[in-house]
Amino acid sequence: MFPEQGKCAYGGGGAAAAAIAIAEATKASGAIVRVTTEAFQSIVQRNEKPLVVASKSTFLKASYSYLTSYRGFIFFAKSDEPLFFKSSTEIVEAKKIWIPS
Repeated sequence: MFPEQGKCAYGGGGAAAAAIAIAEATKASGAIVRVTTEAFQSIVQRNEKPLVVASKSTFLKASYSYLTSYRGFIFFAKSDEPLFFKSSTEIVEAKKIWIPS
């Protein structure tokens, strides 16, 4: 049965629904490992054909978010300054990167 318009399908309050949504997002995305920017750049350099997803946020002040995969894990880093990678790195610019807490 479908929930009534405006009501959460999971029942309970908004906080419970948000917690369930975050858990579902984590299951869907797999393991996301937060690392320092130095560790992130090191991981990217280890890849033979590196792919980095990058996003710039300008809410209050500029910040940069990055994702890459390595050996089955997804690595995430956030920086106040843009990161630079070797020229063979393929960079995909995303409108936004959202990581479940």
